[in-house]
Amino acid sequence: METAVKEAAVAAPEKPGKPILMRVGIGLFALGMIAVTAVFVMFAAGLENLPVWLSAAAGVITPLGLALGLIALVREARRKS
Repeated sequence: METAVKEAAVAAPEKPGKPILMRVGIGLFALGMIAVTAVFVMFAAGLENLPVWLSAAAGVITPLGLALGLIALVREARRKS
């Protein structure tokens, strides 16, 4: 019985969670999407002079988060093969 437990432990290594780069990418992408939604809502409400920092966040943070997520996916795929 003990050998079966040891073999199972060797055969199935523990899976680590998502890499930190992936978590950062997901967080930045979500933050950017919130900024994009805020820009659309403010524009639909009739506001013309939107804050520059909000527009910049919507335009920079979203693609940055997407790029970091893709980089993390490629690194993980290369590590597995």
